Amino acid sequence: MGEIDDAIERADQESFTRQPPKTLQARINFLMKQLKTTKAVAAEIGVSQRSVERYRKGERKHPPRAITARIDTAVRQRWQPMVRKRRRKQAAATGGITVETRARFGYTAPIGTTDDGRFRRLTVHLPPTYAQRLFDARNTGAGDQQMRQIIAEGLKNIYFQDSGNRAAGLSDITLNNIDYLDLTY
Repeated sequence: MGEIDDAIERADQESFTRQPPKTLQARINFLMKQLKTTKAVAAEIGVSQRSVERYRKGERKHPPRAITARIDTAVRQRWQPMVRKRRRKQAAATGGITVETRARFGYTAPIGTTDDGRFRRLTVHLPPTYAQRLFDARNTGAGDQQMRQIIAEGLKNIYFQDSGNRAAGLSDITLNNIDYLDLTY
């Protein structure tokens, strides 16, 4: 997963209205409800079927860290899909997304102006159209670079050009060397 995918995933987790199951046994039982068979759960988390049965019965309570992380990821991906879907739909229709980042921004500008890239720390609210484009790109399997470009385009229009009120000659923005990036919607 890329930086943008991770940011979307974190934003999704913030939208949970209830916390996911806490104990290992409860998490495995939740995955069993979702995937139906021990074989499917075992394939999802990368363990044997017998291990899944042991986790489910409570015979094993402390799997290795790597397996615990895979179980956590599998549960969080499936937890409250309708809540996540509703939040994304709202962001794409009316709410928009807020991008908080520290990254190196470079741009193409007219001759005689400075176009040197530099680190900037920005918190910018992007309109719903950019949220829709970002979610559509993610759903179609777009790469991290394509999603960065959508965010850079939104930052260009909203932050750098102030929705067309300044910097009219600014043509291209690049988002490089991301120190951190967070999305909220």
